[in-house]
Amino acid sequence: MADGIISTLLDRLASTVYEYVDGEVRLVLDAKKDVEEFAGNLRAIQAVLEDAEQRQVKEARVRIWLDQLKDISFQMVDVLDEWNTDMLRQQVEKQEREGEDVVVPEEEEKKKKVTFSVSSSCFCFRKAKEVIFRSKIASRIKDLNGRLTEIDEQSKRYGFQHTERGIQQLPERQKTSSFVVVSEVFGREKEKDNLITKLLSDRRGLLIIPILGMGGMGKTTLAQLVYNDDNVKAYFEMRAWVCVSDPFDEIKIAKAISGDDAQSSNELDRVLQCMSTSIERKRFLLVLDDVWTDKREKWEKLRAPLIKSGAPGSKILVTTRKHEVVDMMRAKNEVINLGGLIEEYCLSIFNRMAFDDTEVEESKAFEDISRDIVKKCKGLPLAAKALGSLMYNKKTPREWLDVLNSKIWDREEVEQEVFQPLFLSYYDLAPAVKCCLLYYASFPKDHEFERDELINLWMAHDYLNSKGNKDEGEVGQAIFENLVARSFFQDLRKNSFSGKITGFKMHDIVHDFVQSLTKDECLIIEDVDSEIEVLGEKVRHLTLTFRSKRGESLPLPPSNAYYNCKNLRSLSYLGSPIAKIDSNFILRLKCLRTLNLSWSDISEVPKEIGELIHLRHIDLSCNHRLKILPDSICELYNLYTLRLCYCKSLEKLPDNMGKLISLKHLYVDGCDKLEYLPKVIRRLKKLKRIDACVVVCGEDENRAALQVGDLRVLKLPGSLSIKLKGNVKDERELEKAQLWDMKKLFHLGIDSWDVQYKQTRSTVEILNGLRPHENLESIHISYHSGTTCPNWMMSLHNLRIIYLFQWSECQFLPPLGKLPHLEKLTLHGMYKVKKIGGEFLGIVDEDESSLKSSSSSFFPKLKEFTISFMSVLEEWEVGVEGWNKEDSEISIMPCLSSLEIHYSKGIKTLPDFLWKTPLQKLIINDCPSLSERYKQGSGEERPKVSHIPNIKIF
Repeated sequence: MADGIISTLLDRLASTVYEYVDGEVRLVLDAKKDVEEFAGNLRAIQAVLEDAEQRQVKEARVRIWLDQLKDISFQMVDVLDEWNTDMLRQQVEKQEREGEDVVVPEEEEKKKKVTFSVSSSCFCFRKAKEVIFRSKIASRIKDLNGRLTEIDEQSKRYGFQHTERGIQQLPERQKTSSFVVVSEVFGREKEKDNLITKLLSDRRGLLIIPILGMGGMGKTTLAQLVYNDDNVKAYFEMRAWVCVSDPFDEIKIAKAISGDDAQSSNELDRVLQCMSTSIERKRFLLVLDDVWTDKREKWEKLRAPLIKSGAPGSKILVTTRKHEVVDMMRAKNEVINLGGLIEEYCLSIFNRMAFDDTEVEESKAFEDISRDIVKKCKGLPLAAKALGSLMYNKKTPREWLDVLNSKIWDREEVEQEVFQPLFLSYYDLAPAVKCCLLYYASFPKDHEFERDELINLWMAHDYLNSKGNKDEGEVGQAIFENLVARSFFQDLRKNSFSGKITGFKMHDIVHDFVQSLTKDECLIIEDVDSEIEVLGEKVRHLTLTFRSKRGESLPLPPSNAYYNCKNLRSLSYLGSPIAKIDSNFILRLKCLRTLNLSWSDISEVPKEIGELIHLRHIDLSCNHRLKILPDSICELYNLYTLRLCYCKSLEKLPDNMGKLISLKHLYVDGCDKLEYLPKVIRRLKKLKRIDACVVVCGEDENRAALQVGDLRVLKLPGSLSIKLKGNVKDERELEKAQLWDMKKLFHLGIDSWDVQYKQTRSTVEILNGLRPHENLESIHISYHSGTTCPNWMMSLHNLRIIYLFQWSECQFLPPLGKLPHLEKLTLHGMYKVKKIGGEFLGIVDEDESSLKSSSSSFFPKLKEFTISFMSVLEEWEVGVEGWNKEDSEISIMPCLSSLEIHYSKGIKTLPDFLWKTPLQKLIINDCPSLSERYKQGSGEERPKVSHIPNIKIF
C-alpha cells in the first residue's frame, strides 16, 4: 500500500501552491525548499518500493521500514491538508467580507455590520495569526523532511532492487502444462460440456474462446480437461499448449507453436513465417494459458498469421483473469465466466488431498469438521486443495478442531499457496488502484457496497488523483471498472436498463487477502462485550459492527479502549443504534477523513465536529431523530460529501452552508420535513450532485431559501431531481430556472407534491415552465395533477427512460409510442386511465389511412415496460387496424423483453401483439382477471405465453 500513498503524496506535492489566495501572505521560503527536498527523497524511495512491498511479506525489518515511511507520508499529507484548509478559509472569509451571494438572517444583520465596522482594527491581529500559523507549518515540514532523509539512508542498507517508475516487477509465475490427472478434478461438467461444444463447432473464421475468472478458480484445470478430451483430440489436426504469463512474448509463443523449425532464429518475421508454415491448412487448437497483457499491438502481430494460415474450424482457447484481455481479443460473446464450485465438489477436492484412498473410515470420522473447514473456501478449488494438504498429516480430532477454530489464512503454508495467485493480480495493479482495493479491508465480509458510495469514499482519502481536467468521479469509475474486470468483486448487481454495475460484494478469500495486507491498519470490532485493547497507533481505519444483546441504544464510544484514536482516518459504525456521541471522543479524531454514523439513533451531532478539519465524507443517513445540524459543520472547508438521506425529522440545514467551499455531493432524498435548501449553496462552485433539490416557488416566500430561479446558477451536471414547494403566482418565475440551457443534464426528476399554481390543483402550467434541453435521456415526473402531459415532453426525441408516477387526473396516456429511442417505461398510479389504445402509440383518427399504405413502428426500441397501481384500467387494445395481417409492415414494441403488471385489478386481457415481441420476462401481480387467464394449467390464454422463458403470476 505504501507505493499508492507515496504516489498520491507526490502528486499533491507537485501541485502545491506556495501563495495564499489573496497574494498578501506567502509561506516562508525555507518551507518551499524543504517541500521540494522532501519530494526528491520520496521519488528516490519510490524507485525501490516495488521490491520492498514484495519483501515485507517475509522480512519483518522491511515491514517496519515501510510502516515508518507510511507514517511520515500520512503526516505530510495532513500538513499539506492544514495548509490547504487555511487557504480555503481565506477564500471563504474573502467572499464574506465582499458580501458575495451571502444571505444573513435578520437577527444577525446588526452583528455583521458591527464586525465590518471594526474590520480594519482586526486586520493586524488576523495577519499575526497567519504568520504564526505558517511558521508552525514550516517547522513541521522541516522536521518531516529530516526524518524522511533518515529513512532514505536506511533503505540503502537493505539492498532493494531499483525499478523504473511505472514498470512492474512481478513475482515469478508458475509454469503450466497440458497434463492433468482427471480423477483429481471434481465438478465443472457443465462448463466442460459447454466448452467442448464450442470447440467442436464448425465456424468459418478463427474462434477465440476465453475462460475468465479470479486466481485459483480452476481456469487452467478446465482448459487441461478439454485439451485432453478424446473428441477434441480427434477433431483437431494439430494442438499446442503455451504458458504465456507476463510479459507477452510473441517470439516465444510462435516458437512454441511451430516447434523445432524456428528455434535457431530470434527475428520476429522469421519466427512468424515458420509458425505460419507449421499450421498451414491445418485445423488447430491453440491454448494460451495465463494471458495478462492487454496491449493490442502485441496480440495483432501473433493473430494475423494464425488467421491467414489455419484451416476453418481452428480455435484459440485463452485463460485469463483480466476482462481487458477478453476485450482486446474481441471475444466477449464467447467468454466463459468461471464462478465458484458448489460445496460438495470442494469437499471432494479437500478429501482427496486430506486422506489416502484407503482411509475411508478416517474421512467419515472427520466428515462434520471437514464440511465446516470447506465452508471457508467459498467455492475456491485452490483453497480446498491447500486446506486438504494442510490436514494430511493431522490425525486427531484436536488437531482438526485447532485448524477449524484458527485464522486459517494466517497459516504460512496455506497463505503461500492460496494467496499467491492473488498476489500476482495485486502486484499487477497501479499504485492508486492498490489503495482503492485495500480500502475494502475496512469493511466486514459480505458487506455490500454501492458503487458511487465507494467512489466517494476513495475520493475522500485522496486515492483518485486526476490528471489534467479529468473529473475525480471519472477516475474512480475507471478504477472501479478495472477492479471488476480483474475479478476482485463478485455478486455484481446491475441497473436493469443501463447494464452498469450499481452494487457488489467481495469474495471472502479476496477479503481475507486484502486484510492480510492491512492487518495493522484496518480493524473491525464485532463484539461489544469482549475485552478490547487500546487501539494501536498503526490503526487508520476502524469499523464497529457489534450489536447490543438487548437491542438498546449505545453510547459512542462504548469503551475507553477507543481513546487512542489520534491516527484514525476513517470511522464507520455498522451496528445497533447509537444514542449519544461523546464530544471528547470526537475531539480525538483529529486526522479523520470519513465518518459513517448512518442508521443510528442520535438526535444531535456534537458541535465539536467542526474541529475535524480533514473530514471529507460524513454519512448521517437514516438517523430518524436528527432534527438539525450544528452550525460548526460549516467550518469543514474540505468536506466533499454530506449524506443525510432519510433523516425524516431533519427540518433545516445550516444557513451558512455556503462556506462548505469544497462540497461536491449533497444527499437529502427522503428528508420529508426539510422545507428548503439554503440559498447560499449557490456559492458552491464544485457542487456536482444534489439527489433531491428542494426549491421554493414564490419569490417572496422565504428569502433564505433556494428558489427555482437559482437552478440556473447551480447548473448541476448529470442528474437533477427537483422537489417543488410553495405557491407559484406567475409561470414566468419557473422559466428563470433555464433548464433548457443545462446541456450536460441527462436525467431530470420533477416532484410537484407540495406546489400549487394560483391556488389551483393543476400542475401542468408549472411543468410547462420547466422545459429541459432537447437531448435529455431520462425523465421522472411525480405527482402531476394536470390532465395532459407537459407541452415539451414529446419533443424530447432522445428520451430513453420515462417514469410517470402518480398522475392523478390524466385520463388518456401521452403518445409515447412516437419516441424513437425510448427503452424503459414505467407507469405508476395513473388512477383515471381506463383504456390503453391507439393514443398511447401516437395514432389519431386521421392517421389510420396513412398507416395502411406505409410501414410504421411504435415504441421501436422499448425493452422494459411496467404498469402498476392503475386501479381503473380495464382494457388494453392495439388501436391499429390491420397490424396483424401477414403483409403488414406495422410493428409494435418489436424489442420488448420485459413486461410487468402490478396491482391493476380491472384489466382483463393483454393485446395479441405482445406475443409477437421477443418477451423474456412476464410478471403479473395482484391482477385477478389476468392471473386467471394466463395461469399455468387452466388459463385459457396460457398457450399464448408458453414461449416466454420467465413467467411469474401472483
